[in-house]
Amino acid sequence: MHPNRIFEQFPAPGYRGNQETALEDIRDAFLSDADVVLIQAPTGSGKSLLARAIAGCANTREETDDSDTPVDAFYTTPQVSQLDDVEEDDLLEDFNIVRGKNNYNCILPGHTDVPVGEAKCVRESGYDCASKQNCPYYVDRAAAVDGRIAAMTLAYFMQTASSELFDERDVVVIDEAHGLVKWAEMYGTISLSPRTVPMWDDLSVPDIDTVQEAVNVCSSLHSRTTRRLNALSDKHELTGAETAEREQIYRLRGNISWLIDDYEPNADEQEWVVDQADNGAITIKPLNPQRYLKHTIWDRGEKFALLSATILNKDAFCRQMGIDPADAAFVQVPHTFPVENRPLYDVTCGEMTKEAKPETLPEIGRTIAQVMKRHRNSKGIIHCHSYEIQRKLVKCVNDLGFGERVRKHTSDNRDQAFTDWKQSTGTDVFFSVKMEEALDLEGDLARWQVLCKAPYLNAGDSRVNARLEDGQWNWYFRRALQTLIQACGRIIRTPDDEGATYIADSSILDVFEKSKHEMPPWFEEQVDRCSEADLPEIEAGAASLD
Repeated sequence: MHPNRIFEQFPAPGYRGNQETALEDIRDAFLSDADVVLIQAPTGSGKSLLARAIAGCANTREETDDSDTPVDAFYTTPQVSQLDDVEEDDLLEDFNIVRGKNNYNCILPGHTDVPVGEAKCVRESGYDCASKQNCPYYVDRAAAVDGRIAAMTLAYFMQTASSELFDERDVVVIDEAHGLVKWAEMYGTISLSPRTVPMWDDLSVPDIDTVQEAVNVCSSLHSRTTRRLNALSDKHELTGAETAEREQIYRLRGNISWLIDDYEPNADEQEWVVDQADNGAITIKPLNPQRYLKHTIWDRGEKFALLSATILNKDAFCRQMGIDPADAAFVQVPHTFPVENRPLYDVTCGEMTKEAKPETLPEIGRTIAQVMKRHRNSKGIIHCHSYEIQRKLVKCVNDLGFGERVRKHTSDNRDQAFTDWKQSTGTDVFFSVKMEEALDLEGDLARWQVLCKAPYLNAGDSRVNARLEDGQWNWYFRRALQTLIQACGRIIRTPDDEGATYIADSSILDVFEKSKHEMPPWFEEQVDRCSEADLPEIEAGAASLD
């Protein structure tokens, strides 16, 4: 890596905000021999431009005579929307973007409605497609393999770790890197159920009480799926269903192989937690999922840059990621958005715990109606946290006479409903679920938002419960704070943007109090200025949940 050329690799014609200082700090961090540089960069820092400058510092093939020396760079992000933004940015046109096969349609006549992942070249053994050289997937993949900067989602990046498609590279840049924690947990979790195991109905699933018993089931499945794959490979052409089954088996075997290889019978079983549902479905979760990042992330490069607004605690983040803190440097980029443009308002109505929710929800519904009246001429977004809360709040607001401005989504139409709302020109209010991250609601797209529930992880989850029993409360509050900081950044996207955030659940204030020592300075300043809102009265009426 050549950190000293970071400025010449910056793709914009000039700097804005703190970009020049950030580049200096990042350069110095790499020059200090840090293998990993954590970059806490808030909204508006231009993280993608910083990422491009870092990637441009990678060694090139022309600069080395050793064919074994890693060259070039990877850029990856957990957020599909972030990759879409990169693709649309003219300053990042030298990012060679590749997506998973199912994001591309086959181009063979008569097959154009079939994704590449189900195309004839995948289903038919030995099929040599005459159109392969023009296939959008293979064209993009070849460009990424040969290009200086290969850009992809984190899911695709991790999936290609076991293939020979991409060699190790000199530099790996991970944007929105706080999502690595969630991906490590997802990647390390093994689910055995009718949805993930094609031959589930033929299994005799025992009652599982220990990790060893779960490993025994996995070992049996591994043998069984080997026989099934051999049978499928003997066929000249597979049906669509058989192709899907084969892909499902590959995913299943990849997951269970980790447990079979890693599990040591005499080790502490608290490395894992096992749940079993009434239908026999088994979920096996690692308590230390960072081990799964070694070959999927850390073995893929020499130097790493991880960017996010919510890398809150260097040492804790390193431990979760399997990084030695001594090998990492931490760079904090100051916020350039005026704090007065991003006010927090305390409109708390009580706690949203299971016990208090029936009493608190109608009050939050009424408060939302008041906020809607206050912002009668602008669009806003309501972060509902769950579909149950969304449904009840929508009913409350309808009962109070504000239903004409309400928009919502289901789990099936969330992307289209959100797009339709963004493109609308009125003052509609979007009642969202799990949209605290990766939204860009600049300007009039949304001038205000309401946070309806503290985004605590589910304490009923066995993995979360095990950590809390182990006293990991700082981790618990830190995860909630990360989501809150992400949510607060959805409606303030530029230095001259303005947007108000209303806090309706009093438990959010508890998160702020218990994790204030880990807040970035710019967010702490925002929290310190939190004030009560002067909301207009609305006509008397009862908001009902029923």
